[in-house]
Amino acid sequence: MTFRNSACTSIMVGKKASIDGSNYISRNEDRVKAIEPKRFIVQPAVSGRQETYVSAYNHLTVPLPADGMRYTSTPHVDQTTGPNEEDGFNSANVGESATESVYANARVLAYDPFVKNGLAEDSMTTLVLPYIHSAREGVQYLGQLVATYGSAEGNGVQFVDQNEIWYMEIATGHQWVAVRIPDDCYAVAANQIAIEKIDFNDPDNYMWSEGIRDFVTAHDLNPDNDQWNFRHIFGTNTKKDHHYNTPRVWFAQRYFSPIASAGQTPESQDMPFIRKAERKLSIEDIEYVLRSHYNETKYDPLGEGSEDDKRRYRAISLSRTAQSHILQVRPHDTGSQAVQWVEFGVPSFSPYVPFFANANDTDKSYSEVPAKMDLDHAFWLYEALAEVVEGHYQDFIEADQDYQKELDSWTRRKIHDVDIQVTQKSGDDIVNLLTQANHEIAEHCNQKTRELIFKLLTDGCELSNLTFKMDPNL
Repeated sequence: MTFRNSACTSIMVGKKASIDGSNYISRNEDRVKAIEPKRFIVQPAVSGRQETYVSAYNHLTVPLPADGMRYTSTPHVDQTTGPNEEDGFNSANVGESATESVYANARVLAYDPFVKNGLAEDSMTTLVLPYIHSAREGVQYLGQLVATYGSAEGNGVQFVDQNEIWYMEIATGHQWVAVRIPDDCYAVAANQIAIEKIDFNDPDNYMWSEGIRDFVTAHDLNPDNDQWNFRHIFGTNTKKDHHYNTPRVWFAQRYFSPIASAGQTPESQDMPFIRKAERKLSIEDIEYVLRSHYNETKYDPLGEGSEDDKRRYRAISLSRTAQSHILQVRPHDTGSQAVQWVEFGVPSFSPYVPFFANANDTDKSYSEVPAKMDLDHAFWLYEALAEVVEGHYQDFIEADQDYQKELDSWTRRKIHDVDIQVTQKSGDDIVNLLTQANHEIAEHCNQKTRELIFKLLTDGCELSNLTFKMDPNL
């Protein structure tokens, strides 16, 4: 199967690397088209079910477990290519982000090709997230599905809980590895097989498909004499990698680890997957990178470099980013620890809006998406904002950044206030409180966004090129 419709950027930050002790996973979901409408919903828990899942994309057929947990997700509005639920939290506070498209080399695919009707991106959240109780179990559960049904494509999948972050790369029809991101580190993946050395004597921090070492040995696939490096064995090193993939990792590491990464270039092929940041990282740092487009470099498509430089490398934030998300698990156990930060529109111009995952529905402005653009529904609202800001970028970007900063502060305060209220509640009262808070957050952010759009449209009336100043002496 050669059709791929997603090409993303993923960032993971361990709890000892973050400023607040949270575990974070995150990703920009980039698609082929500039407009790929998405919803944000809560899927209810199920019990006693007797159903079979059939993918609309490739007809993968899987019997569903009888019981499944409630979970959040961001599915496509158009379900003709499968649910593509992509990311979310279940009621056990376990998060999944699926998937980061990755590509294996011809040598390994020759001996383990993809399975046409195997597991693909459209199904991974739907078939995994409702049934796992930890990040580690997420890898194990998904690994068993790959063993049973095969994989239709190469994918990287993130899992998070309060204790651990795991990143799993499925490279061929049945071969995969996974690594636990160290608590004091971060990792960045950008459409290229990223995982490096695998320690087969350390199952606490690495997992792998059964028989993968025998597979590599039997087909003489390891190019190294002294190591077992998944990236070297299964990955690629092409011109496309150097212009489409590695520059995004370079920019992120340049921001998080400026001293350690000083010798790297946008086309460096050997950048480490897992690094230590040179400061504690905040959610604003993650947002900055996910919003970035080689800011303050000559490669910025919206900057002042040469036309060749501005087109040289694929940026992290794109007009075809269908949605971006940050899944945060905080270090307390009050019931409000899991927060899903949802961004629609172009990340460079839109806010990350936080929603408590332990809720039983989402605001209609997020769960409903009409066929035509309006300003009452979040997906279209933020698409409109991006169009307005980029249309007069130099004139409007400062006001847009001020708006993002204002909402960042407001949402932080709101989360803090709700956290205090949660400590006085229990059981269903917590779920109801968090659900109501989510509605209030959505309403506030939507209204502030509409106000900004109308202000910018008004200001834009003075910026038309169809203007003429008459000489008063005429």
